[in-house]
This record gives sequence, C-alpha cells and structure tokens, in this order.
Amino acid sequence: MNHAISPEIYEVIQAVHYRPAVSIILPFEPKMSLKAEITQQLKFATDKVEKEIRQHYPAEIGALVIQKLRTVIKNLNFNTYKKSIAIYVSPVFEKVLYLDMEVEARITVDESFEIRDLIYAKKESQQYLVVLLSGKHSRVFAANADTFIRIKSNVPDDISAFDNDAPERVANFSDPSDHKEIMLKKFLHQTDLGLGFLLQAYPLPVFVAGPAKMLGYFKNITKNEKSIISYIHGNYDEATDAELKEILRLYVNDWKKVKQENLRLQMEKAADAGKLAIGIKDVWKQATQHHGHLLIVEKSFMYPAQRGSNNDVRYMPAGPYNKFSYIRDAVDDIIEKVLENGGDVEFVDDGMLTNYQRIVLTVYY
Repeated sequence: MNHAISPEIYEVIQAVHYRPAVSIILPFEPKMSLKAEITQQLKFATDKVEKEIRQHYPAEIGALVIQKLRTVIKNLNFNTYKKSIAIYVSPVFEKVLYLDMEVEARITVDESFEIRDLIYAKKESQQYLVVLLSGKHSRVFAANADTFIRIKSNVPDDISAFDNDAPERVANFSDPSDHKEIMLKKFLHQTDLGLGFLLQAYPLPVFVAGPAKMLGYFKNITKNEKSIISYIHGNYDEATDAELKEILRLYVNDWKKVKQENLRLQMEKAADAGKLAIGIKDVWKQATQHHGHLLIVEKSFMYPAQRGSNNDVRYMPAGPYNKFSYIRDAVDDIIEKVLENGGDVEFVDDGMLTNYQRIVLTVYY
C-alpha cells in the first residue's frame, strides 16, 4: 500500500538515521501572512533547535547541523502558495517539503525524523462503496467527495438470472412465494459474493441501501459485515446518481466518524482471525519482522524507550539512561518500519484504543 506515501516522504523515511535529526513542521503561508511573522516563527524554531543541540550533542557535529538548518531556512521559497512546510536536517541529509495541508507547529531533535504529523494529515480522502438493493437488481458504486461511479462485479446483478436455478418442485410453481423467496436469497448471496470480490480490490467502507425487507435478508447472509458502516432504509431503485450522492452525503459528512468506525471493524476482523498485535511490545515485534499491514495508534500516544540487548525489546527508561540508546518515541520507529514494508498507518482519537493499550497492528493474512 505504498501508493499512499509521496516520493518526498518516502525519501525522508529512507534517510540514514544520523543524530541529531531535526524535524520542523510549521504553518507556512507567505501569500496569506506577513513575512515578518513567518520570519519570527522560523527564528523561534531555529533558536529552539540550537539550544537543544548545544545541550545534548558534540560541538562540532552540532555546529554542522545548525549551519545546515540556517542555510535551508535562508533559501525557503516565499513565493509558494502552499499551507505548510516540513524541514528535515541531519549531518548527512536535508529536505524541505512544501505541503497543501494545515499542520500544528512541531519541532523535534532526535535520532530520526518526525513523520507522524505528515502521515496523519494525509489520511483524509473520502472513498467508499455503495451497494444499492432492490427486488429486481443490485448496483454498486465507488464514490468519493467528487465522483459517484457505478462499478461491475463478476456476478449477475439482476434477479432474473437466477430464475432457472430453483429446485424442481419450486420451478413447477407449486408455491410461487417460495420460488420468489429462493430466487431472492440466491440473488443476495451472489451480490454479497460480488461485494467480497470488489473489497479485495477496493478495501473501503461500505454503505448498503434498499427496502427494509431486502436489508434484513442481506444482513443475515452477508460475509462482509466487517466492512459495512451503515444500512440505509428506503426504495432508491429509481433514484438518479445525483440523488443517491445527495442521500449518501448525510452519512459521510462526518467522515472522521466513518473512518474510525471502519478502523474499529477492521480491528475486530483481524482479532477474529488471530491477526491483531496489541500493545507496544507485541506491535514492535511484528513490525520488525515485516508483518505489518495496518498500524492504528492513538494520535497523542508516544513511548519513550531504551534499546535492549535484543533489538526486539523496547522498554520505558527508568532513572538514569544512556543517551545513545535512548529513544524519544518508539511509536515513530514503528511507523517507519510499517511504511517501509508496504503497510499503512492510521491515527485515531485518544481513548478509542483504551482496551488495546493505545496501539494495534493488523498483520498480513
């Protein structure tokens, strides 16, 4: 799933870890703000970094990084129409990203670059599937904030395709209602099978819309319940695409709620399959073994740690610690490892993972 990572961010992730690594993430809208205000904010960031480096790092290497940082800031592009910047500087690496997203100021001096704010801010695309059911046929749409496109699966989408599949006694119409019932259940079963195929290609939240009776049948037979966010009651068989999009707008306006519900369902699905690592130690172990599929972590969760003799062991430092083995945040290390190995990362509100020790990792099936 590396397609979610821009080449620029991937370059930062791949940069050689060489302390001190400076990460500065700031709002930066020179076309909307006074240059004097931005300059003052940059000076504050530089002063803070310089103080941190002079206190904790050798003078020669510290002076090198400070000089590189000053040069980078001196050459910033004040003609950009972007909203923020991310500056990364170490003794062996430097990079400036101009970003189309709002960020909160964050300044870090550590052994690796701070990327969690960038990953968090890039997770807002509103993509979902809509399954529309009626007594005659089904339709499936792939939708986002701008488009609403019908897609086809490899199963029949019209109930008439199952007219000849009923048992002989029903096919002889001894009981027409039984005949209709069997056809309907076969039809819905195949619709659900097709949805499963689509979810393999488009692992997105799903909304199912249709008459109450159809939704009741579908709930009872679906194998994709861990992808379905909501059932929408109503007869929309004659609705236009524009009308359907407007109906769905009421359900996706609070996209943050949709996304977090989808993540909760994914966690349950992984847990049911025995594929969910829970807590910092288990998550770290699976991530270092290249098993990470989806990392879900509370947005404020950080975990200062000490390197153990075994690279799989991370623990909170107690009392005096070795500054060369101290890790400001092991969660950031895990984020990098998951992304490097083709996984994805999502942040959720604090408290959502209270029962999961604030961090979980779904592993490859």
